[in-house]
Amino acid sequence: MSDYKSLKVWEKAHQLTLNIYQVTSNFPKEELYGLTSQIKRAAASVPANIAEGSGRGSNAELIRFLRIALGSAYELEYHLLLASDLTFIGEVDYQHVNDQIIEVKKMLTGLIQYLETRRS
Repeated sequence: MSDYKSLKVWEKAHQLTLNIYQVTSNFPKEELYGLTSQIKRAAASVPANIAEGSGRGSNAELIRFLRIALGSAYELEYHLLLASDLTFIGEVDYQHVNDQIIEVKKMLTGLIQYLETRRS
């Protein structure tokens, strides 16, 4: 599965990352190397790991990288909750981005399960 751009989950994760960059642009400047950096890194890690796994040439490797992407999505979910609790992000933006994270997590989980059943 070498064409990662054809995967819906990659498209959704890429769009999520773009939205994260937009939302975090309003975070306090003193958080630039703290929470803002962590959020951006976790967000970019999701589509990056999907892309890397797609280029590995085997379903086993793809599954491994999809699991890493899923872990990054969970990390991102927490960091955004923290940003919301610290009032760095408004409720509407938080809800929108959180909904995107949940959708990506579900898609990753479904793809992993699908690929695992094809391995057996």
